[in-house]
Amino acid sequence: MTRIEYQQCIDACVKSMDACNYSYVSSLKEYDLASLRESIRLNRECADICSFAAQAMSRQSPFVVPILGLCAEICEACAAENSRHVHTHCKECIKATLACAEACRLITDAALAHA
Repeated sequence: MTRIEYQQCIDACVKSMDACNYSYVSSLKEYDLASLRESIRLNRECADICSFAAQAMSRQSPFVVPILGLCAEICEACAAENSRHVHTHCKECIKATLACAEACRLITDAALAHA
């Protein structure tokens, strides 16, 4: 696939990365920090893999399919953890990470179907 064909997924990864970074920083400012510990950790992991996935697609890495598979898995775990919290930044993170996971799975499913 070309970078243009990846563009929707790249955009979803960047949005997810931004939402995770925002939620990460916002969580650090919350009063009950201990209850957000796992969410903070997963937000960090998710932001990192989303950034890496976008970069891999941009440079057309031969490892895009496994990277996107891992990105989808981490995005789903991040969304699941954030669903345990009521904060607005957690809700926004859920939307972005699930959209990213879906975009990643569309590409991995298409790649596997053509293999």
